Amino acid sequence: MKTFKLSTLVVAAVMSVSALSAASAFAQVTVGGAPMYANKDIIDNAVNSKDHTTLVAAVKAAGLVETLKGPGPFTVFAPTNAAFAALPAGTVDTLLKPENKPALTKVLTYHVVAGKMDAAALGKAVMDGGGKAMLKTVSGGTLTATASGGNVMVMDESGGTAKVTIADVVQSNGVIHVVDKVLLPK
Repeated sequence: MKTFKLSTLVVAAVMSVSALSAASAFAQVTVGGAPMYANKDIIDNAVNSKDHTTLVAAVKAAGLVETLKGPGPFTVFAPTNAAFAALPAGTVDTLLKPENKPALTKVLTYHVVAGKMDAAALGKAVMDGGGKAMLKTVSGGTLTATASGGNVMVMDESGGTAKVTIADVVQSNGVIHVVDKVLLPK
């Protein structure tokens, strides 16, 4: 009888895990008014966020769509439209010009870290680093992550600091952390 009960519990546990896995394909969080789906890639989710139209336009202008649709995994610190609007007047328009594609690419890839660093991994890296984690970006620069007042903060090489406003937007090829500032490389 104990064997029957144990196997019944194992079957129930496996069914629960299967149900959770199936549920993870559905939206786990909403960003910019749109549900984000863990079974879609970074681009397929980002194009639906009303808060990331500037970022999506910049990714298209830089020719990075196929890269961010690739297998990754990637960790993306995704600035909102408001973050881009806070840059000095004309900055975004200048970066979007075809002749400035290399500079635009550098700014965008500065927001990307190879690998999948969810909030737990980021928090562990900060703890292991004595209060800060140095993150190597795809552009070759460095971001510094810290924790402050229950928030994750990300500082660029110029001293600009962005707050993670929405963490752990899980994608099929990584994770997005929404940030409130554009991070700028040196």
